[in-house]
Amino acid sequence: MTIDNDNDLVQLRAISRIVYETLMVMKQHLKPGVSTLELDRIGEQHLARYGARSAPILMYDFPGHTCISINEEAAHGIPSSRVIENGDVVNIDVSAELNGYFGDTGATFTVGEVEPRIEYLCQVTRKALRAAMNVARAGARINQIGQAIEKTAQQAGFTTIKDLGSHGIGRSLHEEPHFIPNFYDRNDQRRLVEGQVITIEPFVSTGAESTVTAADGWTLLTGKGNYSAQYEYTMVITRDKPIVLTTSKAAA
Repeated sequence: MTIDNDNDLVQLRAISRIVYETLMVMKQHLKPGVSTLELDRIGEQHLARYGARSAPILMYDFPGHTCISINEEAAHGIPSSRVIENGDVVNIDVSAELNGYFGDTGATFTVGEVEPRIEYLCQVTRKALRAAMNVARAGARINQIGQAIEKTAQQAGFTTIKDLGSHGIGRSLHEEPHFIPNFYDRNDQRRLVEGQVITIEPFVSTGAESTVTAADGWTLLTGKGNYSAQYEYTMVITRDKPIVLTTSKAAA
């Protein structure tokens, strides 16, 4: 969507703050011994405090209130009885709706001790997000986002997952532009416009460039021994730097 009035921004700030807070509350409970279903219920309860509804359930009848993906799982992991272990790499993605507006955020966390390369992967992915935001201006080509992400990943010796990407958001979870690649597509001539609401969410991987769907029909896998990281903000495009909505200050 493109913001049309002050109320649009107020409502988007509200739901974006809620999903960010939910992510942070779930992070606080992320430790060895907790199951992903327990984490999901914590997320469910926090969303319910504000009357927000899980977007994956609302839009796609997803079997969980949040997506929790571990190790070789890149995205859309279903909450279950699986217990978090020391050394796991866990991605939590929280999206929700309130008053007809949607917010979406996500982050990757390491649990206990992990290999230095995995910590570096997370660091590079955060760097890729910042690089992408630095080029996300009204009038810029959308493919500059993927170019910034891909360049950052390649310079560090990593790959990007090419079948996952960022997207428009606002009055639905996924809106135009429906797919913003994590790589440079020279044929993509679309441009960002002022007031446009999008996510930027780089998916950076230790080697895989695509995913396969698990037998559960939802979880996206990259292959045994592969790790990936994702960080996601919801933001509004301006002529200058984007307005990040998924922060603790979003309602200010």
